[in-house]
Amino acid sequence: MTGTPAPQHRSPRWDDDTRPDPPAVGGERETLGAVLDWHRATFELKCAGLTPRQLSERAVPPSGLSLHGILRHLAGVERWWFRIQFAGEDVPLLHYSDAEPDQDFDDLDGDVDEAFAVWRAECARSRQITAAAASLEETGIRKWTGDPISLRRILVDMIAEYARHNGHADLLRERIDGSAGM
Repeated sequence: MTGTPAPQHRSPRWDDDTRPDPPAVGGERETLGAVLDWHRATFELKCAGLTPRQLSERAVPPSGLSLHGILRHLAGVERWWFRIQFAGEDVPLLHYSDAEPDQDFDDLDGDVDEAFAVWRAECARSRQITAAAASLEETGIRKWTGDPISLRRILVDMIAEYARHNGHADLLRERIDGSAGM
């Protein structure tokens, strides 16, 4: 201890927050997986209790972001990184085409419950792929360059992706119904 007192005030937690804290001490693989799962749970918590209309609301103009759009985007990102690039699975892209690259954010006509089911299934498959890998040094292939990319780098990039979108979710949720918290 340095003798510096701990701050007395911290960001409030959500009332129904059941997220397990990532380990403060642990191995790299355990820590990266737990932090990514914490971010996944954080995004789901930011969406909890809202109606489909609220989830699809573009609440922070001029941005076109909505929680529903971010949800669709994150499902596609999970599939892209873990299934397509790392595991080499031959599955179609979600909510993307070269003609409509932003359909994940723009096309919100779909059922929100179905979008959550797809996202949860993609997260579950990502966890399976990660668990089956012999090490964090295992590589997949970046589709746009043909270069290898390690599972470690994918996990770090996914944590950054979720952290960025959880920041967006914070702003959207606060604007939709005033809810705020860690």
